Amino acid sequence: MTESDEKWTLTIVIPAYNEEDAIGSTISRCLDAREMIKREGGVDEVEIIVVSDGSSDRTVEIAKTFSDIGVIVFEHNRGYGAALKEGFAQGKGNLVSFLDADGTCDPRVFAQLCRAVIDQGGDIVLGSRLGPDTKMPAIRKLGNRIFAALLGFLCGQWVTDTGSGMRVMRRSSLERLYPLPDGLHFTPSMSTRALMNGLNVIEVPMPYEERIGTSKLSVIHDGLRFLRVIVEGVLCYRPERLFLFGFTFCAIVSLLLAAYPIEYYVKTWRVEDGMIYRVLIGFLFASVGFLQLCGAALANRMSALRPLRREDQTFWASTVSLMFEGKALAALIGLALVIALWLLGPGLFEYLTTGKVSPTNLHWSRLLVGIFAILSAFQALITGVLLRVLAIWRVQEELRGRRAHPEVDRRRSDDS
Repeated sequence: MTESDEKWTLTIVIPAYNEEDAIGSTISRCLDAREMIKREGGVDEVEIIVVSDGSSDRTVEIAKTFSDIGVIVFEHNRGYGAALKEGFAQGKGNLVSFLDADGTCDPRVFAQLCRAVIDQGGDIVLGSRLGPDTKMPAIRKLGNRIFAALLGFLCGQWVTDTGSGMRVMRRSSLERLYPLPDGLHFTPSMSTRALMNGLNVIEVPMPYEERIGTSKLSVIHDGLRFLRVIVEGVLCYRPERLFLFGFTFCAIVSLLLAAYPIEYYVKTWRVEDGMIYRVLIGFLFASVGFLQLCGAALANRMSALRPLRREDQTFWASTVSLMFEGKALAALIGLALVIALWLLGPGLFEYLTTGKVSPTNLHWSRLLVGIFAILSAFQALITGVLLRVLAIWRVQEELRGRRAHPEVDRRRSDDS
């Protein structure tokens, strides 16, 4: 059976925590939109489930007045994400979705989201709240754009709204997204894991209204939590990107700091003593930057040892790893040591022969750059050794896997 012939059932989960002012109208709008979702979204059946997350007001009472929906009741507040996961688990749809209970989202948009899944092969389709029809408060709009830009830079894929509270996904995609958190940071965590794990993420612009009742989001507290979720997601799937981001930042700062002393040295063949502070700070950034470059190479190889590893590598990740292997590593260490010897050699020779060092043979600038070269050589050497250890570990892991599943090797031999 082809995908076009498949029967599609959409499960809509509505998480609700003390939403007595909005839950009735949200459910009514979902019920009214069912026929449109079926007709325009290509869906055969629509299932609606309300999950009361420990509500202490009339949310449950109001939800139970509707006979055509399912109602799940948590006795105690377990969190936004926990409510959604329970709704997904009890729903029967091969398409699972959710929208917030606060009246901000239009359920009719589900038709477009479902159509994007079915026609465009989307694994997750987000309703973007940042389109021209949005009524989102300015501070939240700014925060969402910042998080989207950060996630896009780190992932290499761009979405405009990482925290959208309205989306549709294939049930089969959930196993590639779990585990997901129980709290309000469920949505940015899902977006991060989806982008990092290679799922096909599609966005559809949608209108967004001001919420009914008081928002449960804290701009600062939840903003920091969303940031942590994004960073943790990157560390889980693409840790090298975070280190490469840090390296790029440090490299730019160190080059800006070094530009004037280098220009002055080229013109006068000397460095003024007053530049020492600029050079020291530049040396610090350069050292931290090179250390993060080493970290990127190690993180890239370490991620290959994960049970759910991704085999595809970006150009920069592969290039950085190759810098610390074989002839490239030997050339890097050799170049660093030659530079160190050139800068420190005259002063060292003078000290060994006379017992003292003159500023002419070992100026502080030569000493700093020489030390940086030696430090970089040792960091590169240690990184290369650790990469070799990781390579040995991976070979051992593959051998253990072959011993545990010899039938896989036999099938590969037969195919070849």
